[in-house]
Amino acid sequence: MKQKLPRRIAVKIGSNVLTRPDGHLDVTRVSSLVDQIAALRSKGIEVIVISSGAVASGRGELTVTKRLDTVSARQLYSAVGQAKLINRYFELFREHGLSCGQVLTMKENFSDRQHYLNQKNCFEVMLANDVIPIVNENDTVSVTELMFTDNDELSGLIAAMMNVDRLIILSNIDGIYDGDPADPSSHVIAEIGPDDDISKYIRHTKSTAGRGGMTTKYNIARRTASDGIAVTIANGRRDGILVDLLTGKNVPSTTFLAAAESPSSVKTWIGHSEGFAKGEIHVNEGAANAILNHPGTSLLPIGVVKVMGQFEKDDIVRVVNPEGQVIALGRVGCNSAKATESAGKRGSRRPLIHTDYIYII
Repeated sequence: MKQKLPRRIAVKIGSNVLTRPDGHLDVTRVSSLVDQIAALRSKGIEVIVISSGAVASGRGELTVTKRLDTVSARQLYSAVGQAKLINRYFELFREHGLSCGQVLTMKENFSDRQHYLNQKNCFEVMLANDVIPIVNENDTVSVTELMFTDNDELSGLIAAMMNVDRLIILSNIDGIYDGDPADPSSHVIAEIGPDDDISKYIRHTKSTAGRGGMTTKYNIARRTASDGIAVTIANGRRDGILVDLLTGKNVPSTTFLAAAESPSSVKTWIGHSEGFAKGEIHVNEGAANAILNHPGTSLLPIGVVKVMGQFEKDDIVRVVNPEGQVIALGRVGCNSAKATESAGKRGSRRPLIHTDYIYII
């Protein structure tokens, strides 16, 4: 059966796909992926590329004689490597008569709703004018505590922001195995449903060239699929992998099936903002049960037992139950001082967090 083509996809390309073992950019692989993306564009599919490889590319280009700390090395290598990487993309796409543009972003751009919407508009303008966005974290100015876990996290945020039909994460492994990938008796798990728990199969190791690993990919894929976006993890070193995946060819890969219902765009943004949470609102058992089991419930002051942290109106906060578990994220309707003052009081009908701004975890 012919597979229905998506309208818009996001493709995350990992460092281990784009770099050779010696740390230099794998130009042949980059060219192959560009050829595939161009083929998808010819079929009318909009493509957003989240590309790793800048730091590894810069490291392979430079010979540094002075000892550098981690942050300085990252800034130096990414400054050189990003220029090299985007230039390569630009020249390769131009051979297909296509234009691409660079988007460097930081975690802070997703924490504020206005910045988030401005960034979304930038992507929409590019796509509307047939320009392929090439996205990466701005490692030259990002500092450790404000960095994305890796580009897997960034790809999940962009997939949700741009409401893509599918996120494809390309790594140097075929997908998630039901055992040790080195064991011939292990097999790639083809599909994972919203209620399937395969966490026991996740290996807690990081990649050699990048910052992430399968744990991050699994968590990001889970969260993104819950937002109604299918996520596929596949081997970017397989020839023709993108075209094969989207035309229904049977290739090894793991797909997280999209949830049947997806939250609103605002709730989706909130759901991906846990890393930006400024504080916590601890609630009693009654309020926790109401939020979890009765859709449309707002958090009123009477259900609050404790407020922690310093936050302003419209900041993201965690909602914590009596057992200390984070059950939801929300955009709070007042600052921490007013929330503390009103906590536990009866009679107030103004919610601390309106139901429209509560994302259930």
